[in-house]
Amino acid sequence: MAYFRHDTLDDLMREVFETVQSVGRSVHASRGLCLEITGAMLELTNVRARLSRSETKGTPFSALGEFCWYLSGRSDFHSIDYYIKGAYELDKDVEEDGVTISGAYGPRLIGSGQLEQVIQLLTRKATTRQAVIQLFDAEDLASGQRDVPCTCTLQLLNRAGALEMVVYMRSNDAYKGLPHDVFCFTLLQEWIACRVGLEPGTYKHAVGSLHIYNDDFERVKRYLNEGLQSKLSPMPSMPKEDPIGALGALLDAEQALRTMPAGLATAKAYEVALDPFWADLVRLLRAYRHFKNRDGEAILETRASMASPVYWAFLTRRANDAAAQHAS
Repeated sequence: MAYFRHDTLDDLMREVFETVQSVGRSVHASRGLCLEITGAMLELTNVRARLSRSETKGTPFSALGEFCWYLSGRSDFHSIDYYIKGAYELDKDVEEDGVTISGAYGPRLIGSGQLEQVIQLLTRKATTRQAVIQLFDAEDLASGQRDVPCTCTLQLLNRAGALEMVVYMRSNDAYKGLPHDVFCFTLLQEWIACRVGLEPGTYKHAVGSLHIYNDDFERVKRYLNEGLQSKLSPMPSMPKEDPIGALGALLDAEQALRTMPAGLATAKAYEVALDPFWADLVRLLRAYRHFKNRDGEAILETRASMASPVYWAFLTRRANDAAAQHAS
């Protein structure tokens, strides 16, 4: 088994990319040719260092959007396509109504009640080994749908006063999927830790098939050629006060910003009321709305209001991108 253990997401990705490209076997998968290693384990020892600092894989906006999509319990195509254009194809990956994604995690995580059941179990039995959320279902094998969950299970373990998470993936696209998966699952891990009064512990990410598609080889090369990233300061700690209400406010602000037209005013109202940690997440979503509007100046104004400097580089980059798009 290949084992990768690092403090930051960038360090993990760099070693994974280099290993897959050097020893991976060529496989013709359903989505195309790829290089693959099997039976891999990735460990992120600092779960708050969940963001890439790189030009090519610094994706806080789409990753946060995907997190909100999961925790809202939604399964609609348009909510996620707003953040990750083309991630799902209407004619192949959604059901006949044209909007519902069959393999969406939200209904399996939230609609099934599993998330709350696991939190209650961890509250009642501190060292339980039964706190497992199942996302891949036996029915998926017979469904015939192309969009089948890549994530099989999420397990939470209270060990030595910290909440560890162990995720098992049947399949993981190391270039496109891995950064989003690590961000979403470690943020969920920290939120659950707040719910049960613990600090988040280590994050382990086990993968049956860890692969890079041939189409992404040049993008991986560009990422590696950026060189070692300066150590990114981790995201701030999530406050333990009112994690349920704060998450609800984030989800409400996300929906308002995505659907508009009064979204910007609504988001600012939430920012004022929320703890700086959560307010900054709303501001990231607001900046993404400005990016969609090609308004670089508004993104820079949003950057000036951020409580944490961790996000400044991402916002500066998006402001420049928006200005360039507007000029063209």
